[in-house]
Amino acid sequence: MQIKDCATLLNLDQPTRQRLVADQTEVTSLTPDTRQVQPGGCFVAIKGQHFDGHAHVQEAIAKGAVFVVVGHPVAASGAVIVQVPDPNQALAQLSVRFFGDPSAKLKLFGVTGTNGKTTVTHLIQQILNAAATDCGLIGTLAVTGGKQPHAALNTTPDAYWNQVYLSEMEQAGKQACAMEVSSIGLSQGRVRGIDFDTAVFTNLTEDHLDYHKTFADYFEAKALLFEQLGNTYHHGQKVKTAVINIDDPYGRKLVQRTTANVLTYGTKGRGDLQATDIRVGADGTHFSLTIAGRRYPVHLQLMGKFNIYNALAAFGATYVHGIAPKTIIRALAKVTGVRGRFEIVPTPEQVTVIVDYAHTPDGLENVLQTIASFAQRRVFCVVGCGGDREAAKRPAMATIACQLADEPIFTADNPHTEDPDAIIDQMVDGLDPATYTRLRDRKQAIVYALSQAKAKDVVLIAGKGHEDYQVIGTQKQHFDDVEQVQAYYAAKAASAVSKTRSVNYFSKNA
Repeated sequence: MQIKDCATLLNLDQPTRQRLVADQTEVTSLTPDTRQVQPGGCFVAIKGQHFDGHAHVQEAIAKGAVFVVVGHPVAASGAVIVQVPDPNQALAQLSVRFFGDPSAKLKLFGVTGTNGKTTVTHLIQQILNAAATDCGLIGTLAVTGGKQPHAALNTTPDAYWNQVYLSEMEQAGKQACAMEVSSIGLSQGRVRGIDFDTAVFTNLTEDHLDYHKTFADYFEAKALLFEQLGNTYHHGQKVKTAVINIDDPYGRKLVQRTTANVLTYGTKGRGDLQATDIRVGADGTHFSLTIAGRRYPVHLQLMGKFNIYNALAAFGATYVHGIAPKTIIRALAKVTGVRGRFEIVPTPEQVTVIVDYAHTPDGLENVLQTIASFAQRRVFCVVGCGGDREAAKRPAMATIACQLADEPIFTADNPHTEDPDAIIDQMVDGLDPATYTRLRDRKQAIVYALSQAKAKDVVLIAGKGHEDYQVIGTQKQHFDDVEQVQAYYAAKAASAVSKTRSVNYFSKNA
């Protein structure tokens, strides 16, 4: 790509555009990261929360950048420097062109909502793979489908990296990609330039209000995915479909916010796709699925009504692409779970230990209600709230734990720069101290719950799920809830062996 091609893409003023229209200098690479600038490259200066690329333009030029995009004037020379109204948008436009518009060649599934995004994208991937449509994935747990997996830094990567990952998938022979689309990612334009075929809405409950400030703004961010879907009807363009949870009041609003085809789903007697006759048993979840006047029995190994909604969302998203219902249902039946989402951790005792990402009032309530449907004895719930964000939801989290668990235990969960005790104080404000236990150290809280649990009890460790760290102050420290459970039982087994050896030693020498 040449500088003149870059200039044509961007919203430049007329004199600048005319000056560059004949510049045939080759642009051989593109990046917003000064560490990745190469000779002949284009550098786009992005102002982030902790780093402003504008302060490093001369550094990028020194490394060989021949074309630089900025959002305001900078004191630098030695390359073509152009100013645009929005460098983030410019980066998206350039990335799409530079990497060959890979999303136009893939089936793209975008999933948004407060809860369920990770599970739904994994279900879509499993269904498509079962139907011989090789599918990559971009989301909270990882980016897979290219030559090698990438760690996920954000639920939704930025516009540049999205094009990198999609290009890798295309080159690796993938035919589709299922992608988690966060509200923050939408509001920051991270999915600009992605040609989604299907947009899925799971639900909307309180979350991320530290960023969006109001619930209305949170909804408007989610709505962007549907408003930007299928706004043109050019001949030959891929058909666009919105798959929407009609039981959610915000889902019903979204139906009016898209020009795409709409398929709705629910469990309350309305929707194009419905689940009825729901039964939860020891072997999983059973229900009847109705679509286009036909009824199918469904069995999920996944537990809980929230997973019925997740399954309906994935069913709808793949059904509209022509995959047969029986193929979808067989694929759903084989899914045993997603890491950190109602993940049952094997133990040597008759205690059921579950690690789940539930970090919102609605998510915690759903998980505890599911546990209540099969619990035989006491339910322990280890839960905390993150620091430096969303203090308003803290009392609701604690109240739900006290209402639905027999033994709620409040602890730390990524306190960041806040005092964990201050966070817990806000959680338990107004609650009877006799109804809960508080242990600010998360490891101690987990050990306490496991040590108190007896046969047929259930221990839920909520809030972190797949995360393998704790953020304390400004330091990220390794911490994995599943590893803590495994370490507890390993230490307990080692202690038992040590005691047995001690008894045998004294008995021999009595």
